Amino acid sequence: MKQNILPAIKLSILLLVVFAVIYPSIIWVAAQAAPNNGKGEVATVNGKVVGYANEGQNFTDAKYFWSRPSAVAYNAAGSGGSNKGPNNPDYLQVVKDRLDTFLVHNPTIKKEQVPVELVTASGSGLDPHVSPEGALVQVDRVAKARNISANTLKQLVDKQIEKPLFGMFGTSRINVLKLNIELDKVSNP
Repeated sequence: MKQNILPAIKLSILLLVVFAVIYPSIIWVAAQAAPNNGKGEVATVNGKVVGYANEGQNFTDAKYFWSRPSAVAYNAAGSGGSNKGPNNPDYLQVVKDRLDTFLVHNPTIKKEQVPVELVTASGSGLDPHVSPEGALVQVDRVAKARNISANTLKQLVDKQIEKPLFGMFGTSRINVLKLNIELDKVSNP
């Protein structure tokens, strides 16, 4: 037994040093090379911080494009999904309520035109992106609220599309916070 305990203690100490000291140190050094020293991409307007571009934001005003719903109320300290399956009656009711709310605020859109990401939360609850279709179905509402042309908004949406990495990894997407910042530059009622 003695011959097994000593190697186990040595291995435990070695792994503790590797995973509690060396690995975090390597990650910290790598983060220092990232923008904002790995603390996330800060979005500013006129020198004032308005949010983090890598975190979902809660936009509910009709004059802004809305983000994807969040199961954690956009709280980055407690990210996570609802953990309810697609057949759970509570989950289905939440999705139905979100869809009904979206349709009330976007009366020119039919139920079939609403992209799924506008009524379902992401796995982290903090997804800052919507698909280009998710932004385009909101154009009429935002144009009416800001009294600007839908074509102007469609052009703005097109300029904000982020293409897939290397043209093949992921899908096209739009960062909603960045889109709304640009929207305020074009029209701020």
